[in-house]
Amino acid sequence: MAMLKVGERAPSLDGETSTGAPVSLEALRGKWVVVYFYPKANTPGCTIETKRFLDGYDDIRALGAEVVGVSVDGLEDQCSFASDHQITFPLVADHTKAISRAYGVLWPIIGRDRRATFVVNPQGIIGAVFHFELRISQHLDQVLEFLRGQRREPAR
Repeated sequence: MAMLKVGERAPSLDGETSTGAPVSLEALRGKWVVVYFYPKANTPGCTIETKRFLDGYDDIRALGAEVVGVSVDGLEDQCSFASDHQITFPLVADHTKAISRAYGVLWPIIGRDRRATFVVNPQGIIGAVFHFELRISQHLDQVLEFLRGQRREPAR
């Protein structure tokens, strides 16, 4: 399956999270939601990316959005990752790979997620997609730029 594109409806995010609280796009309806996928918890690149989102979390929330991280790691790995780095937003354990497949981010042979970020609008439609495997810091930069642009325009 191809990676989802701008204008498509965002699939559900229902899953167990590192915060212990359930998370779903339906429950977040009415807000922008930044959904970022990363290959593996507690690896150098994924740690940098997640810490960048943590560093920008207050700015993202000030722009009316929430952040959710997703990887195919199990719940224990997600909880350990969140605890080790004091991550305050939910990290979803997609151990069945259903969410990753629905978004089209699962690498077919290795069974890990691509490094992709989706910004979902308050109506549940994908408003932006960013896919940078190596330029990790670009994800947060692009998300903030996009969300700031939405403040000047009405939500689609």
